[in-house]
Amino acid sequence: MNKIIKVLHTEWSDGWGGQEIRIIDEMIAIREQGIEVFLACRDHGIIKHKALENNIPVFTLPFRGNADLRTLFGLIRIIKHHSIDIVNTHSGKDTWVGGFAAKLSSVKFIRTRHLSNPINPRRTNFINELADYIITTGESVRGSMIDLNRIKPERIQSIPTGIDSKIFNPILYDRADCRHRFTLMEDEIAIGIVAILRQFKRHDLFVEMAKSLVEKYPDKKLVFLMAGDGPRKDDILLLVKKHNLESKVRILGHINKVPDLLQALDIFVLCSDSKEGVPQSVMQALLMNKNIVATDCGSTKDLSNKDNFQLIGAGNLYKLIEAVSFYLDGNNSNYDRSFIVSNFSKNVMTKKIVQLYSLILK
Repeated sequence: MNKIIKVLHTEWSDGWGGQEIRIIDEMIAIREQGIEVFLACRDHGIIKHKALENNIPVFTLPFRGNADLRTLFGLIRIIKHHSIDIVNTHSGKDTWVGGFAAKLSSVKFIRTRHLSNPINPRRTNFINELADYIITTGESVRGSMIDLNRIKPERIQSIPTGIDSKIFNPILYDRADCRHRFTLMEDEIAIGIVAILRQFKRHDLFVEMAKSLVEKYPDKKLVFLMAGDGPRKDDILLLVKKHNLESKVRILGHINKVPDLLQALDIFVLCSDSKEGVPQSVMQALLMNKNIVATDCGSTKDLSNKDNFQLIGAGNLYKLIEAVSFYLDGNNSNYDRSFIVSNFSKNVMTKKIVQLYSLILK
């Protein structure tokens, strides 16, 4: 009988965005393949509660910094007691202590890099070079780490976050019902964004775009929906009020049923200016056959195929307005969800990760 592979994931972050969602979804997916998964995180991290909701064993440690000895030795005890085979780290601080714990315990060390901003290339920042393998969430991130961080090409692979194409399928959702849930009238045009309210997601650009489009199309009933929560919420509310858009822009907070919202929308927008891997929200919107405008940052371009959405320069308000206007003027994208199903589905992601485990454990 083959030995069951045991994987310990570590995460320092307290937030709940694309990275943390990817970790939980990945753990659930590989567990379905017979792999045993565990999570080590901080006690007040949202990811702790999400893991427990999904019956994932959780260990809480301080993760105070790169050289937190209490966390280091706590991880070593967990590795030894549970016979862990692979430690998979995700953020900067947990990568240092998690990576050293794996090396000191003689188990495999995988580092997943979720963000697209460059990692400091100085020689003292060597922890990624110690990893047995590195997973990135986009090709641009992979290329950057090879060029700047001395990672050998054969030890790093892009495995974008896989989206469940069985859930994100427009034929499963009644559009009229979904629009009713979000109190959208039949003649309203709904333009939306799904993103945690952080600076790099540029919700300020989304609000500025809304102001310009309301002025540009006075005869159209435009409604702007912002799904997500986060530290920039108060700033966004102030900006909405400053532009007198309270009747036009709705901040929905965190929503659990993303497919319902996407089905209700007419146009989906993502206006980030940095840090994206392959954005999950754009993949989800593509699977739901939406008209999409997304900025060319990180590895968003990996999703582009035969005009399936509009890719524009990051931080350019004029281009953002122009691209959304293209749809408001009656044009549509070339809908083809099969490209996403074949290359970015949950099944594709899971298969690649399981193959990687087998490779590094040989």
